[in-house]
Amino acid sequence: MGLGYVGIPLASLLASRGFDVVGVDAVKDRADTVGKGVLPFKGEEPGLRELLARAVKKGALRAGTSYEVLRDRDSVFVCVDTPIDATKRPDNSRLEDALRSVGRNMKKGALIVVESTLAPGTMTGKVTSILERESGLKVGKDFKLAHCPERVMPGRLLYNITHYDRVVGGFDKASARRAMAVYSKLTKGKLHPTDLTTAEIVKTAENAYRDVQIAFANEVALICEKLGADAFEVRRLVNTSPFRDMHVPGAGVGGHCLPKDPWLLAYSGREANPRLIPTARAINDSMPFHVLDLAADALKEKGVRLEDAVVAVLGAAFLQDSDDIRNSPTVPVVASLGAAKALRIHDPYVQEFEGRKTTKDLDEALEGADLAIFMVAHKQYSRISPAKLKKTMRTPAVVDGRGIFSAEKMKKAGVVYRGVGKRLS
Repeated sequence: MGLGYVGIPLASLLASRGFDVVGVDAVKDRADTVGKGVLPFKGEEPGLRELLARAVKKGALRAGTSYEVLRDRDSVFVCVDTPIDATKRPDNSRLEDALRSVGRNMKKGALIVVESTLAPGTMTGKVTSILERESGLKVGKDFKLAHCPERVMPGRLLYNITHYDRVVGGFDKASARRAMAVYSKLTKGKLHPTDLTTAEIVKTAENAYRDVQIAFANEVALICEKLGADAFEVRRLVNTSPFRDMHVPGAGVGGHCLPKDPWLLAYSGREANPRLIPTARAINDSMPFHVLDLAADALKEKGVRLEDAVVAVLGAAFLQDSDDIRNSPTVPVVASLGAAKALRIHDPYVQEFEGRKTTKDLDEALEGADLAIFMVAHKQYSRISPAKLKKTMRTPAVVDGRGIFSAEKMKKAGVVYRGVGKRLS
């Protein structure tokens, strides 16, 4: 249930391992597309397009919008979005809708697995109560229940599922064993059984941990800018020390997980008064606005006012070589550049962004521009030379949000350069 970045690779892999699979999505166009064996997103996903097409062609995978197909299913995997609302609290509306549909249509003896990321305590509270109320069945006695939170990432969907360890939380030991029997067919990684709440905490904590690490790297980058050092060189040298893993600084954190999952953990643990997690979130959320400060500084050096500037924003997705725009740091950047004379958005994978058509022609985006802001490290951008920027742009000024370019080479080419964590060119 839920045919997105989690559900599609899971369904395709299950079908390839000999299971009879039905995918259900509330959006008809999405279900129809998958039902034709076509991947509905554009980014680079090694092997997934072919795997999905083969599964559908063999008849091992079908897709639709009807929940009645659940009635003969031995296992049901719930893979729906679990966002947060404007107050940073869990929004479980889609999850609850899915659970009600499962409860009304599940058969006795079924295994229900929730892969969606949840605020700790949701499985033993909301999930269990909805399924029991809607089905009239008793968890543990009449059906099995497990939480195996996904560990996927755009660009690595199949690899992560087939290679990474998985944490399998069970309502009881029998539920965990049943779920592990299925997952053992999918992954070469180790399966770690535990209880439902621990599995919820592990998932939200692992993403909160990464978010904190990125926030530290970003704060060091801001310090390096002020002190005239290169944060990327600092990072390289820090990581020569054992037990150090300083992350890469950048223009902001996006995607479905990191901007949300730390808040799920903090919400469930609010009585402990968490302080580090919200602080890390604030630092990472501030980075797109720091990029805008760098942009204003670059334009000022060139003597160009924003209202007279032609600005090219390079990269709309949140992740390199992906079309995933969820919580993209480019959103506040584009919103804040509305006063520019002209604003162009380029992304090789995204067709429309924030109500604007993007261009896939890189030369068209850069031609005659006064400022180029690189928000994503798409492979295509790493092949751009400083000489090309100098030649193509009207008043060449560059803001590098992802450490793509060399400040020294930009300066030598005569390009005004500002980069997150970089010395002034």
